[in-house]
Amino acid sequence: MKIAEIRRMATGDLATESTKLREEIVELKRRLHMGEVSNVRVVREKRKDLARMLTVLSEQLSKEVK
Repeated sequence: MKIAEIRRMATGDLATESTKLREEIVELKRRLHMGEVSNVRVVREKRKDLARMLTVLSEQLSKEVK
């Protein structure tokens, strides 16, 4: 997911999407250890997407407080 797409999302949407991403990452890690997933890069991309979302979410929350 691109940063421009993430910045267009509302704060509530970011919170729900970050929760979904965390669940996806846990599921991917489980499947990776079980041997069902052979592409490790997917987990890395999801983690980076989550980091982007959390960064934008914290920026938006700090703007709302001010």
